[in-house]
Amino acid sequence: MATKNETVIKVEPGKQELFITREFEAPRELVFRAFTESQLIEKWLGPCKLTMKIDKLGPEGGSWRFVHYDEAGNAYGFHGVTHESTAPERLIRTFEFEGLPEKGHVSLEKATFEALPGDRTRLVMHNVFMSVEDRDGMVQAGMEYGVRESHEKLDDLFAQMLQQA
Repeated sequence: MATKNETVIKVEPGKQELFITREFEAPRELVFRAFTESQLIEKWLGPCKLTMKIDKLGPEGGSWRFVHYDEAGNAYGFHGVTHESTAPERLIRTFEFEGLPEKGHVSLEKATFEALPGDRTRLVMHNVFMSVEDRDGMVQAGMEYGVRESHEKLDDLFAQMLQQA
């Protein structure tokens, strides 16, 4: 692993939101690209034991769909719509996990990318869910583990990219 930065996930009881904060040893423009370019997203998003494929990734106003596959070939799909993509400051999109028995468990995610001294970046993600139950269900489904492992993979990707530059 490239760094020891910690992913902080703030989940307050009784609220429909959660916050994810993480610093990266990479410039803001590169961190933003890692969240918006399909060839980079496929290299880091999701737990290590899953393979990630992008079904579609439309521009601002367009829809996206990502699918994770386990070793047995089971698929876990996620989709949404990108509402705003303001490089390299902000990304706003909806998010829905397709594995739930009923539709309509959509969350709104706002990711902000703050430039820090020394070509570092602070990412703050604010996710708002339709209900406290939806938020708690996402957390109980292992979201925290997946986010932390994804960020570790992203650290490694940034280290490789910056070493090659």
